[in-house]
Amino acid sequence: MAGTVPLPAARAQTRPAASRAADESPAVKWLLIGLAAAVLLWLIALPLAIVVTEALKKGWDVYWAALRDPDAASALRLTLLTAAVTVPLNTLFGVAAAWAVTKFKFRGKGLLITLIDLPFAVSPVIGGLIFVLVFGAHGWFGPWLSEHDIKIVFALPGIILATLFVTFPFVARELIPLMEDQGTQEEEAAITLGARGWHIFWRVTLPNIKWGLLYGIILCNARAMGEFGAVSVVSGHIRGETNTLPLHVEILYNEYQFSASFAVASLLLLLAVATMLLKIWLTRKNAHEAP
Repeated sequence: MAGTVPLPAARAQTRPAASRAADESPAVKWLLIGLAAAVLLWLIALPLAIVVTEALKKGWDVYWAALRDPDAASALRLTLLTAAVTVPLNTLFGVAAAWAVTKFKFRGKGLLITLIDLPFAVSPVIGGLIFVLVFGAHGWFGPWLSEHDIKIVFALPGIILATLFVTFPFVARELIPLMEDQGTQEEEAAITLGARGWHIFWRVTLPNIKWGLLYGIILCNARAMGEFGAVSVVSGHIRGETNTLPLHVEILYNEYQFSASFAVASLLLLLAVATMLLKIWLTRKNAHEAP
């Protein structure tokens, strides 16, 4: 009948899922929140607090002495240099791969996506071992490299290659779902208006993916600075030459220089916190700009 008032049950069925979820028992809600908080406290907050506490355990003088040590300074420079080289290269690869996968149809697209995801499935140690087997003294190109006095393994090029291997999926994997969701309508419209090639990319594609691209760059940079396994295999652990910050922390800890190792670890922690703060700022800025 036209004047019939909907029954409560019928009204409940038509309510959005989010509204029905809001009626969940407060006990269940607070239980889930409490479990999540406990896990975060135990696995993240507590270990980070221990790092800071142990780093300052013997006072600021010991802390600053550990950071001013020439080997620590060399490890910091190498870490930043490696990130400065690998992140732009992975950014170029990630944008090109995502553009190819989402904007074009071609044979081998599935294989390309599989190769992009490969570093997620392969242990970083195996990734480093691959470069040792290829470029090491007894590897495929080892004799030729030795004849021409070119060092890959146990030198900066090997560290960069290993870091490239473990970090190159981050930008591509951040962009591919975003660009698939956006489709190709805007690019096709630009083509009908006479735009071509790079003009379409700079004026249409890039503005639409800029936030996803920045997130991918941030994640790639964080992994590049904190990578241990692959770099450990190819570096040779040469003090003051091929040790990045994570490797320097391990060496100090194995030598029972606990305060110094935690001091250097706190430096890595500061870099990670700065990276996350930047990501949070970008997320909020993106939310404000969203229609």
